[in-house]
Amino acid sequence: MSKKKVVVALGHDALGSNTSAQLDAVKKTAKALADLVEANYQLTITHSNGHQVSMIHKAMTELHRVYPDYTPAPMCVCSAMSQGYVGYDIQNSLKSELLSRGICVPVSTILTQVTVDPYDEAFYAPQKAIGRYMPKEDADTEINKGNYVLETPDGFRRVVAAPQPIDIVEIAAIQTLSDADQVVIACGGGGIPVIEQQHILKGASAVIEKDCIAGKLAADLRADELLILTSVDYVYLNFQQENQEPLKTLTVTDAKRYITEGHFGETDMLPKIVAAISYLEAVPSGRVIITSLNKTADAIDAKVGTVITV
Repeated sequence: MSKKKVVVALGHDALGSNTSAQLDAVKKTAKALADLVEANYQLTITHSNGHQVSMIHKAMTELHRVYPDYTPAPMCVCSAMSQGYVGYDIQNSLKSELLSRGICVPVSTILTQVTVDPYDEAFYAPQKAIGRYMPKEDADTEINKGNYVLETPDGFRRVVAAPQPIDIVEIAAIQTLSDADQVVIACGGGGIPVIEQQHILKGASAVIEKDCIAGKLAADLRADELLILTSVDYVYLNFQQENQEPLKTLTVTDAKRYITEGHFGETDMLPKIVAAISYLEAVPSGRVIITSLNKTADAIDAKVGTVITV
């Protein structure tokens, strides 16, 4: 029997918020992923990087402040760094967990670039906060460099654009490894945003939403399923209210209606629902499951989690 192809999107809970916490978190995450491999799934894994890329950006910025000869790293470079070290931890932890179960499957991380449109509206109204809180003096310096800054009650923070992805540059390599029944880690943190200029890829000062790229990755691979692992067991109506209602099944039509009615949080569940819709519109025979990392094993048989179909 041929294996089902599933794209697994890992959220913040699967990774922790710093280097030591990440090492602990990915050991637990590796067990959940190994359950899927053991259940005869071929995995392509993508992941968040919010804490990681912010940490790297802070570190590189502070390094420049202390040692001016060291240039601060552009956002695209910070994204590449986060992809590398998050992928490294997932790759090694999952490989070890699989070997402990007597499963010998190659696990690879692909440094992945994603093209974006330089005229995407997001570049004209950046809203994604990154890095440290700054005093006004440092904020003015960022503004003078042409960067966008947001004032908050805790200080000033740099904000960058979150444009829509166009193409996954390394999709052919990802597809080849997937077809060879290898576990692939790709498009980490949404991918490294790049702009194509006369066949040259140049890094963009932006980030790509991880859920958005998960939907595209699943569509491009023609995956059988998209499994989005987050911090809740189900998608809910009236979330965290007295009349909270878990949705065990959901159609694309109903999902669009609930979006119009404003049921999903703009920064948490809404991007996941939008990703599910984009994938299912490209692959109508597919299935999306949204649930928590702790429920991965039960989600395999749809015992828990919200199942979204056309």
